[in-house]
Order: sequence, then structure tokens, then C-alpha cells
Amino acid sequence: MTNLPAKARVVIVGGGVSGCSVAYHLAKLGWTDIVLLERKKLTSGTTWHAAGLIGQLRASQNMTRLAKYSADLYVRLEEETGVATGMRQCGSITVALTPERREEIYRQATLARAFGVDVAEISPEEAKAMYPHLNIGDVVGAVHLPLDGQCDPANIAMALAKGARQRGAQIVEDVKVTEVLQRDGRVSGVSWTDGNESGTIETDMVVNCGGMWGRDFAARSGVTLPLHACEHFYIVTEAIPDLQRLPVLRVPDECAYYKEDAGKMLLGAFEPKAKPWGMNGIREDFCFDQLPDDFDHFEPILEKAINRMPMLETAGIHTFFNGPESFTPDDRYYLGEAPELKGYWVAAGYNSIGIVSSGGAGMALAQWMNDGEPPFDLWEVDIRRAHSFQKNRSYLRERVSETLGLLYADHFPYRQMATSRGVRRSPLHAVLRDEGAVFGEVAGFERPNWFATQGQEHEYRYSWKRQNWFGNQAAEHKAVRENVGFFDMSSFGKIRVEGRDACRFLQRVCANDVDVKAGRIVYTQMLNERGGIESDLTVTRLSETAYLLVVPVATFTRDLSWLRKQLRDEFAVLTDVSAGEAVLVVQGPRSRELLSRVTPDDLSHEAFPFGTAREIELGMGLARAHRISYVGELGWELYVPSDQAAHAFEAIREAGREFDLKLCGIHTLDSCRIEKAYRHFGHDITDEDHVLEAGLGFAVKTKKGDFIGRDAVLRKREAGLKRRLVQFRLKDPEPLLFHNEAVVRDGRIVSIVTSGNYGHHLGGAIGMGYVPCENQDEEELLASTYEIEIAGVRVPAEASLKPMYDPTSSRILA
Repeated sequence: MTNLPAKARVVIVGGGVSGCSVAYHLAKLGWTDIVLLERKKLTSGTTWHAAGLIGQLRASQNMTRLAKYSADLYVRLEEETGVATGMRQCGSITVALTPERREEIYRQATLARAFGVDVAEISPEEAKAMYPHLNIGDVVGAVHLPLDGQCDPANIAMALAKGARQRGAQIVEDVKVTEVLQRDGRVSGVSWTDGNESGTIETDMVVNCGGMWGRDFAARSGVTLPLHACEHFYIVTEAIPDLQRLPVLRVPDECAYYKEDAGKMLLGAFEPKAKPWGMNGIREDFCFDQLPDDFDHFEPILEKAINRMPMLETAGIHTFFNGPESFTPDDRYYLGEAPELKGYWVAAGYNSIGIVSSGGAGMALAQWMNDGEPPFDLWEVDIRRAHSFQKNRSYLRERVSETLGLLYADHFPYRQMATSRGVRRSPLHAVLRDEGAVFGEVAGFERPNWFATQGQEHEYRYSWKRQNWFGNQAAEHKAVRENVGFFDMSSFGKIRVEGRDACRFLQRVCANDVDVKAGRIVYTQMLNERGGIESDLTVTRLSETAYLLVVPVATFTRDLSWLRKQLRDEFAVLTDVSAGEAVLVVQGPRSRELLSRVTPDDLSHEAFPFGTAREIELGMGLARAHRISYVGELGWELYVPSDQAAHAFEAIREAGREFDLKLCGIHTLDSCRIEKAYRHFGHDITDEDHVLEAGLGFAVKTKKGDFIGRDAVLRKREAGLKRRLVQFRLKDPEPLLFHNEAVVRDGRIVSIVTSGNYGHHLGGAIGMGYVPCENQDEEELLASTYEIEIAGVRVPAEASLKPMYDPTSSRILA
């Protein structure tokens, strides 16, 4: 091993397709001192036995961008490296056996058109013409993507490895990285062994591309990487005479996919209840291994497949394969720098789509490492969405048994995970459950999504139409708009920033002016240097030297990591205080009346104006009351010590009987906020969306002095906006909007709906979406004719740049 360098710019751990892609793309950027170390042989983990399906359409625009990049890369790699990749664009067909599935795949077709992916909805008969062996007796619809394809996964990795070597990267097999060395909170090197020798490489950057080994390897460095291996099954038939080249076929209602390859047929499955594997670790000599057969587990899939593809009844089985693949708690892979350790990067957890993902993921991560920021919004797969409790193996074992099957399950809106629930709970969880709460889960936190009425089942009945809780949401929504409603928002992430320089630090990282009097609440964003939105939050000044930052639970780790990364020489301490306080939210035109029954403090507008916070007596305890709203009504958020939360709720609940107080869930919060056109981070606003184009310029104060993103704001103001975030209301009250429907302007698709819900007060589905507006004034933008395309059907829509509900905010300021 004397050829291993003593120093390197980066060490990549893991020689599957992911690691090889990262090495290739870093080398393409001109990095030369790259070392990739593989514990055994390249591709020997999961890559060698992957099915190699290349489907370009993913769930979002940027994930689709990465998949399309992978497909294009694999087409040209063979010419570049001389290694045959087996890439051929044979197309793919997805068939639906139920009306609900047809709605889903037609919605996906609309999304594909919006993303520029070649797609066509086809009839069952047209599917049969393309795939003669298909039994279409119960097929009710199909979608064809002609540029999808398939490839040879192992050769893809080898081609990437060769391309990296050609540009100077060093790729070494049979060398195991035993430890990532640290100094002062960042990576300083790695220790390695090849069995006979050992040594260290000094480096500032490590990339964990360890696949199913990645979780345990990360844990040794204090890094959270929640993933777990599952058994993945497929069979390969004997050669079938005269079997012509066929598209890839997916029959998700039967959990099956079909791939013709070299005159044989491969049948693979994503069964509803998967088999986790490797709970007690992976043995040291694991390399190109198969797992034991379990034909009983696969048999239900095969029985349906023989009906779907009758030729399989007489085809012999050449190979029954069972191999491990890693899955994550939310079926999305991990990319980016770990928040726990500077210089520790991750590209792992691909949930059986590693081949189609790794080309683009390697490109994106390389750009991120090179530039210090991602090339575009990657929040969907950002490692900072992971929470430390999720590395618990019992949690993972249960969850991944579900997430594998969810790949082919109906992707209904609002679908909730069934496994590994109840890990994080509000102090009010039990009492709200008894009051009829039906919970959803975000970042492991149980939150009431809606409240069932007496005698109503306390569970979801999923559909693409109005689900069983639609009427409950309407009643809750009405209460908030006309009377008073209660929300438990204890899940909020809460970060205390305090110290001599707390104000100076926050002035630099926040776009709004937070140098305000104690007791003032400031709505603001934290921006990146491009003017994109890194965080959407409220900042409450508690004292001269202390602030409270409130962020969504889903982005808490990201937000805290961003703040810590920006901290320079300022004397300021950042503390997670999320669990210390419950948040009881009372909203609606009668909220002042109700709260006046439980506190002697003056809640009048003159004594307690909007955007202020102060301590009040509440029942027999105390609360810090924040007069603020995310639903567009008069109301307060009450921050109560967790040990007083039950008492505070009881006091509010008892007083609320006089006012017919309605307990409300997150679905109602969302439907109210979208009527008011309040933005939702991760959907309407991301680190790729400029704060001015998002319509949030009112929260940016360039005159206060320098802050991150200020120059980008000034440049944008000078150059003008290229797009605007617009609110839409469907003129037909029946259809629903969720997100990813196509926005059609004057007959042409121009973007997608970033978020949607039903506006019960406005009488129709409401959505948000960006519309190009270069060199156009507001009047011209709104003069266009707008439609929203839903599953191929275009529905007329009204458009507005101002909130359609209470545009002057008179109700909030009452």
C-alpha cells in the first residue's frame, strides 16, 4: 500500500456506483488528489446486482433533473471511456389496474410535461401493441415514457471509475477505512488497513458512499445516517424464444416490474411488507454475496405475474435472486455535508434507485463540495433532514419494512407512515388523542392532522378525491375564520441565541432588521449569497442579549446547522430548547374574548399589538404570549413550559366551551395559510428561490447594513424579476390541488403548483406557483388566461399577486 498518498484533498469511502460517480465528477471539476477506497471490490455491495432501470421522471423538478442527467451521462460514458454501459433507451410503460392508480399516473404524466420529459398517456390497447405479452384484461390506463431505459449497473460504475482514473483520481480496492480522524470539529484524515498494512491519509474531506455499511460507519464518527438494508427479490427466466426487445414495464398495483434483457425476462418486486436484513451488522467477508432464497415470500408476486404475463407460466426460472439494498425512513436518499462534523460528506441510502440517481447525485455533490453550496435546491435529499433518533436500529428495522413497499404503493396525498410511530410526542398528545385527534408524523413528531367527530373512525381513507376528513377540515376551517380554533404546535423547533454578540450575529444572517426592542417579533428569512431562502422563521427578542428563533420541525436540523456554520468571531451561544416549551395556538376573531377568560392581562390591540410577545398569566400558571398568525386571523401562540402545558390546555378548553372552541389540525392550518398566500418552506420557497421573486421583499431591510444575500437582493432589484410567485384559485369548486400540478398560461405550461390545499372560505382549491414575468408589469402578468392541468385535464383558474383572503390583513390587526 506504499502507493497510497499521505495526503489527499478528499477520500471517498465506498466503491459502488455512488462513490465512483462522486470521484468522476470531482475529477471532471479539476480535482486531482482524489482517493477512493473500497473495502473489497468495486460494485461488490449492492451495485453489482441492481436491476439497472433508468426512469427519468421523479417526484420533483430537481430530482427529475438529476435522473435525466444520469440517463444522458450513461449514454455518452461508453464513448468517453470505452467501457460498455449497456445503456439503451427502450422506453417504459406503467399500467394502472384501478381508477385511483390511473389518476396517479396521469398526474405523473402532467408533471413530466411540466418538466420537459417526453410522455404520453396511452390506452390499454396501445400498451398491448407495445408490449404484446401483456394481459390487459383489467388494465384501465397506461403511461409511456419513450426515453426511459435500462443499463448494466456494474459496468456503469466501472466506466465512472475509469473516467475518474483518466483524470487523475486514485481508486484502490481491498482497503478498508477503519476510522475518520477529527480535529477541532472537522475531518482531519482517515485511518486505513488492507489486512497486512495500515496507515493514515491526511484530508479535510471524506465522502461516505458506504451504502448499507454507511450507517454504522457514520455512527463511529458521531454522524447520523439513518438507513437499513432490506432483502430485494427478483427472478430471471431461461431464454425465451423470439423474445423481442421490449420497454421496461411497471405494474405497481401488483408490486412488480419487468425488464427484458438478452432474450430473458427479469421480474422484480417491491412487496408491501419487506424483510429487513443485517440488524446485527454485516459480516466482514460480505462481497458479491446473495441472501438465502425465500420463495414463499416471493410467490404471491409470481402468481400475479403469471396472470399478467402468461408466457411466464412456461418459462423456466434461471435465477432466483435475493440481495440486500439500503432504504431510508422516507424513501429519499442522503446527500450533503453532515451537520455534526465539518468536512464529512454523504451520498448514500438510494432506496433501490441508486443507478438512475447516482449519476446526477454525484454531479450535484461534487458541485456542492467545490462551490460550498448546492447547485440548486436539494432539500428533498439533504442529509440535514435526518434526526439523531432515526439511527436507532429498532426504529429503522420497522420503518424500512414499509418504505420498500411504498415505492410501488399508491402515492396518495397525505399518506401517513404506519410503522415506527409515536417516537416524539407533545405533552398534550394523550388528551388530544382522546378528543379525536388523528395524527400525522413529521420528523418523528406526532401532530394532530384532523379531529374525528364522535362515532367517526379515527383513521385515513386515502383517495385522490375528497378524503374522509374533508368535512372535518371544512368545519375546523369555518371555526377559525368565523369563531375560534385551537392548534397544538408544540412541534415547532426552538433555538435560543444569546450572548454579547447575539444581535450582531443575527443581523448578519437574517434579511430583516432584528435589532428591535425586547418583546418584538420579527418575521424574516435567512438567505444565501444568491438571495435564495435558506430558512423561513420568526425571531423574538427576549432581552438585550437573548433571542428565540422559531422554525418548522422538519427543517430544525438544517436551520441549526446553517446558523452554526455562519457563526464566526461573534460571542453567541446557540441552544436547542425545543422540548422545553409546548406551543398552544388560539386563532380566530373571538380568540381575544376567549383568552380574556383565562388571563387578567390586557390583550387589547393598544396594549398588545400584533408582532409582540410578553409574559401573561394563564390559568394558574404563566405563558409567553406571541401575537402572531399563520392562518390570517387575530390570535396568539402561547409558549408554555412543558410541565404546565396540560394545565394551560385545560384552562383554555374549559373557557372555550362558552365559545364553542374547535380543536383543529395541521390540514386546517395549511388550508387557512394558503388562502392567505403564506409561503411554505420546502414547497413555495427554497434555497433556489430568490426572496424578491417569492414576494417576500417586505421582510428584507437592505438599509440596515450588510447581511448574507444583501448584494444579491440589490442586484435583483436593479435587474428586475424574472418570475413571480402567484396565488391561484380554481374556478370549478370540485377539483383538488396538492402540489406538482401544471400551471398553464395562455395555453402553455410554464411551471408547477408548488403547494395546494382546499380554500373552504374562498370556495375552491387554492395553489401557489411561480410564473415567468421578465419585462412584464403586474397588470400584464395578471391579464393572462390561467389554467391548472390536473391529470391531463385543464381547469380555469383565477390568479392574484395579493392574498385572496383579507389582502389588507385587517383581521389579523383587529
